[in-house]
Amino acid sequence: MTQHYMSSRDPWEAAYLYSPEALFVADIDGTLSHWSESFGHTVGHAATPGTAFFQLFHDDDREAARAKWSVLLETPGAVELCGRVMTAGNVYASFSCVLRRAPHGQAVYGSLHPTSGAVDLPAAGPGKGEDADMLRALSDNLPVIVWSCDAAGVITRHDGRGLAGLGLKRGQLVGTNLFDVFASAPEGTENVRRALRGCPSHSMSHVPANNSFWENWMVPIQSPLGNVESVIGLSLDVSEAKRAEEELRLRLLQIQKQQEVIGKLSTPIIQVWDGVVALPMVGVVDSARTADVMQNLLDEIVRTSARYAILDLTGVEMVDTQVANHLIKLVNAIRLLGAGGIICGIRPSVAQTIVELGLDLDSMVTRSNLRAGIMFCINQMRQPATTPAANGSSGR
Repeated sequence: MTQHYMSSRDPWEAAYLYSPEALFVADIDGTLSHWSESFGHTVGHAATPGTAFFQLFHDDDREAARAKWSVLLETPGAVELCGRVMTAGNVYASFSCVLRRAPHGQAVYGSLHPTSGAVDLPAAGPGKGEDADMLRALSDNLPVIVWSCDAAGVITRHDGRGLAGLGLKRGQLVGTNLFDVFASAPEGTENVRRALRGCPSHSMSHVPANNSFWENWMVPIQSPLGNVESVIGLSLDVSEAKRAEEELRLRLLQIQKQQEVIGKLSTPIIQVWDGVVALPMVGVVDSARTADVMQNLLDEIVRTSARYAILDLTGVEMVDTQVANHLIKLVNAIRLLGAGGIICGIRPSVAQTIVELGLDLDSMVTRSNLRAGIMFCINQMRQPATTPAANGSSGR
């Protein structure tokens, strides 16, 4: 805010206010308190009451400015410092600043002088005023890198808190050519080339040096004539989300393996005699579990060349229509492999359900318990001339 003085005020105050020099007054701690119109025109919206003098400088020059200020507090004479100052045009420009402490030590007087031949560097991207302030707040507080390059690939902006994770300083790559700096990452530079051709792009990238993952957006900026003049890029560090996703994937894989082990333990296939395998089924039997049982049992019959397979339902309290149909299909599949299927241990409740469903088990061999089923298989194997498929009788 520029201070306005009535014409009746001290002419020295008016001379200070309207001086062609960029003059300012700051408190001993560096807080700006007064400035000339020329100073306000030079730094623009950055000159507000309570702004610290050091905040006008580029991040890389700020510590040097503080050091000079400390020297000023211990020296009665003038001190000069040089650095990049954010101007009203929303760019950083090189300035020489002359500072001198007031005789009583409670204020500091200073003036800004542009350095001849200085090259302006973008300070806050395409926006100005509040938009630039919001962009600065986002880049300072989020794990992002905000960058831009011109049509030739020269980096004109390189900012954001995310740079620290890559071991880079803000503005470090400004003025370098993006295609030279990232020549070893052709996929990323190709996305920039696409944006320079007018096509916005979105990609994911991985930095092996620190095992970080980045989500990148690149937006072309066109002139009124439609020519792409520059590209604005935003890179967001998604390493934590990526690691959480990988950890979740590994946990799901572990759970899947545990479920497979539990499934095998809950339906163990046991070789109870030479040429005879048994499958004790316990607990709730649903369609999915029965389908797994069918596959595992058929594989085991082929692997062991078993002649008989016993399905022990002693531990099964209830079956439904689909499960009963699966059991019938399982016995039929066993027969197709040249073996015999025996069902034993059917509980009264299960038997009643099967009868109510109207399922025909006359063609199946059933026995009251596992012992009876094993004895049936042994007796049948003592009769070589009798094939398993020919013995479909029921009994105890």
